[in-house]
This record gives sequence, C-alpha cells and structure tokens, in this order.
Amino acid sequence: MAQYSRLEVVKVMQETGVVPLFFESDVTIAKRVLKSCYNGGARLLEFTSRGDFAFEVFNELIKYSIDELPGMILGVGSVTDAAAASLYMQMGANFIVTPVFREDIAIACNRRKVLWSPGCGSLTEIANAEELGCEIVKLFPGSIYGPEFVKAIKGPQPWTSIMPTGGVSPTKESLEKWFNSGVTCVGMGSKLIMKNDSGNYDFEGIESTTKQVMKWIKDLRK
Repeated sequence: MAQYSRLEVVKVMQETGVVPLFFESDVTIAKRVLKSCYNGGARLLEFTSRGDFAFEVFNELIKYSIDELPGMILGVGSVTDAAAASLYMQMGANFIVTPVFREDIAIACNRRKVLWSPGCGSLTEIANAEELGCEIVKLFPGSIYGPEFVKAIKGPQPWTSIMPTGGVSPTKESLEKWFNSGVTCVGMGSKLIMKNDSGNYDFEGIESTTKQVMKWIKDLRK
C-alpha cells in the first residue's frame, strides 16, 4: 500500500522539479543508486519495470527506502497494463508512470488514489488523461516534442502539469529551456544516473549531479 497520497506526491514533484529514473537488476547496486540520488537531495525516484523479475528488485528497494531513506517516494515506470500496476501498488508503489495513455491503468490507480502519470503526445490525449483524473502528464518521448510543444499546450490549457521524460539533460541550458516553457518537473534517466567508462555506475557523480540539477531548478524558479 502506498505511503503517500497522490496529492503528496504531486507536491513533492512540484517542489523538487526532477524525477530520476532507472532500471537495475542487481538489488545491491540498485540500492546504491537510490542512495546516491537521495544523498543528492532527490525525494522521488521512478524504478522502471523493464527487465525480468523487476518486481522482485522493486520489492527490496521499497522496503529499503522505508527503513533507511525517510521521505523518499518510490514509484514505478514503464508499466503497460493494469495488472502490473496493481501488483506494484500492492508492493507499495507511490506512483505509476506509463509510456502510453491507458484507461485501465487509470481506473486501477484511481481506485487506490495513487498518482498515475501517462505518456501522452497530443493535446487530445492530455485532455483525455485529465478527464480521468491525471494530475501530471508525462510528455514522452520529450526529445521528439521539445519545449516549444509544452508552450503550445500551456496556451489553451494553462492548468496542465507536464513532466517531459527523454530529451532532458543535466545542464543549466537544457533545464532553462524546459522550465521556461512551463514544465512542472522533468524525468531524467541515463544522463543523470550515469555510468563511467567501465560501464559501472558513477555513484559519486550521480549524487553530485543530482544536487547540481536541483540547485539549477531552484534558481530558475526564483
């Protein structure tokens, strides 16, 4: 069962401005990535359900975060059907992110009052998602649409909250373009959850970059 209500999750997304996301099959390594993001100041993380037995890894991560990382809000991304969403919510997922807009997932999440963020790519999809109670829309893939698309959406629908994922870099210039266009927060994967030349996670780099990204976002909002 989720520890945080959908409105509590929305508030933290709005306040922090960034949602790190990654998948890792090794539980020990996944915990270290999570801890690095936490030490960097992130208070949300999306664990993407992209590999075999991903639910088992998430089950260990959510218990670890409850025991060791107070205030950390864990959710699950790349969820493609209501059955998977229900499984992850039973494990304690605090939010569900999907690559596409699916009504069955909306119903499953709304039934438990858990935040769901569907991947949308048109004004019609966004409007349909909001009619089903969506608080923050995922713009995916963000690299295809860009900040100008966000500006266009915010014109007729200034109430719409948008989180682009893909196409966001941990640089001041990239963040400035996105936040000046009106996004609520951004999702960042491999560009934030970085690896070194040996293919191993750069835990210190993840922590320091997360900290810097959050500072830039805070400064942009002044």
